Amino acid sequence: MSPLEEIALAASSTPVPSRDKVSAYRARLRAQGLRPVQIWVPDGRSPAFAAEARRQSLAVAQSAGEGDDQAFIEAITEFDAE
Repeated sequence: MSPLEEIALAASSTPVPSRDKVSAYRARLRAQGLRPVQIWVPDGRSPAFAAEARRQSLAVAQSAGEGDDQAFIEAITEFDAE
């Protein structure tokens, strides 16, 4: 659909269904050489996520190599001078 057709469609008194808007949007993105990608990441707001992060942090803090691990992290971390 050309931009002029989209404007004419938007200006019409008949509402455009969401699926048609999404389809047109995706078609424009594909015409630009893009493709959709879906990724799934852990939910950082989940209590289970927080509990697992805490468990892992405590395990690292209590390990024999904790000092070396922390020194490595500090060596590769950039701090603002401010």
